[in-house]
Amino acid sequence: MPFGILDCKKMEVVPGTAFMTDQDDIPPEYAEIPRDQLKHGTGRFSDVILVPQPSDDPNDPLNWPQWRKELILLIVGLSASVVGAYGPMLSPGFVEIAANLDISIDVLAQSTAWLILCIGLGLFISNPLAKIIGRRPVYLAAIIIMFVTCIWGAAVDQYNSFLGSRILAGIGMAPYEVLVQCTIGDMYFVHERATRIAVWNLFLLTGISGGSLVAGYIIERKGYQWTFWVCAIFFGVLMLAVFFLVPETAYRRNAVTVVAAGGSPSEDGEDAEKNGAATRQLKLGHEHDDDAAASDGKEGTAGTPTVPQKHTYLQSLRVFTGRYSRAPGWKPFARPIVMLFYPAVFWGFLVYGTVITWIVVFSVVNGVIFVNPPYNFSVSETGLISLSPFIMTIVAELVSGPLNDWICVYLTKKNKGIYEPEFRLPLMAISLVFGVVGFFGFGATVEYQTHWIGPVLCFGFANASLVFSATCVFGYIVDSYKEHNEEAFVAINARNLLTFGLTYFVNSWLAAQGPLVVFCILGSLFVFVTLLTIPVWIYGKKFRSFTGRNPFLLRFMNDAK
Repeated sequence: MPFGILDCKKMEVVPGTAFMTDQDDIPPEYAEIPRDQLKHGTGRFSDVILVPQPSDDPNDPLNWPQWRKELILLIVGLSASVVGAYGPMLSPGFVEIAANLDISIDVLAQSTAWLILCIGLGLFISNPLAKIIGRRPVYLAAIIIMFVTCIWGAAVDQYNSFLGSRILAGIGMAPYEVLVQCTIGDMYFVHERATRIAVWNLFLLTGISGGSLVAGYIIERKGYQWTFWVCAIFFGVLMLAVFFLVPETAYRRNAVTVVAAGGSPSEDGEDAEKNGAATRQLKLGHEHDDDAAASDGKEGTAGTPTVPQKHTYLQSLRVFTGRYSRAPGWKPFARPIVMLFYPAVFWGFLVYGTVITWIVVFSVVNGVIFVNPPYNFSVSETGLISLSPFIMTIVAELVSGPLNDWICVYLTKKNKGIYEPEFRLPLMAISLVFGVVGFFGFGATVEYQTHWIGPVLCFGFANASLVFSATCVFGYIVDSYKEHNEEAFVAINARNLLTFGLTYFVNSWLAAQGPLVVFCILGSLFVFVTLLTIPVWIYGKKFRSFTGRNPFLLRFMNDAK
């Protein structure tokens, strides 16, 4: 029972658990693993066994040069940043925009709610498609939609057409809000992922806060239509970058994860036993544990592997590179609903859904709170409120990702080289502290009309809380359910349905009960769901074991059936 995590005796190897550190004091069941045959990290991670183990295929994204991985992350991250800005960028000018479109503020706020709803529904299409046909065509289709809808939003002056552009944009936004984490899982090893998830989160959240910051000045000086034109320019450039520089990262992997596996010994196993070695053998198999990989020319678990030729640059530009799921077409679309009932995924849905929904509430109400007495901010000054979350998000991202990876490596070494995904969770304690200050503090400072610096700082602390919780949630899910990331992230981001409901009526609720009551209720719910991390830490391995051996789930989630 390492660090209070309850062990599971019903499975020899629980999904997500991995042998990651090359050291002497390892448990007996791992003592005979031929570590000299395994690939290790480099530099200060030279004692870390790579999880997952890359193949010998030069086209395996795990084998790509580091600069290529970082360039891909930079491009999709920047795209996510502009996507993040697109949603709340109108919030500083809510009063002015509502007047221009001849609608009420509540109706304008509802357009944001419909946008959020379409993001949530779009995920049930885009991520399963990415599971079937790969990431690249989904990324390209999404950014083309964003480019078109930005031009559409800038060109219209009637609310119904404006609403139509926002609804369609929600479908285009969906992949860049969620699919990036799957791309990170495609390209990076376990000990690298939290830092890269933090980078993606940095792009997304600074886009959300920075977009409002810049949009306030644009709306005040050029009109709200120019916020769409600016986004269209960015999406046009990034569309070219995605096409020319972001190849397919999905990979049909007969990959290896470093775990001990039982079973009847093979011929080699018998020979090894004769030589005095243990009959326990290294299990090879991670995402697509089947014979198809060998027929595709990928490295197999037996026989002499055939190493394919490296793809040329022109080959990397192909939009469609084949099918990546052998399941019937309807299964990837139904699996997110099933995965929502996985304990770890449901916990992620509650935590991430609560925190990010409450952050969206800020963007909806700030445009009303700060333009009225006692603050009387202008549109540009209301936009400047986002400077606080912008700065705190950057600082939190610089800390959360590397610290999360460091904690994982440290706890793995203390756990005799055995990595548990629960090692991603300790930073939730920091998220709890920042969230309490942010949500309760914002309600109190606005209610009692303190100096503007009070609510603005609390807004920043709430965003810092989101950074730490997102790093923990997505890191935990990536490592626990690597082969089902797409479905898990769709399930977690069904939180858009919660966000839709709350943003639809939050301004009316705020007017009826005041900011103190509203944000104390939100803060209390945040504390409750965050404290659910404690049972996930204790029972998480048992939860993973249950989902990993349940007969129905094994049949339903297996691509081969």
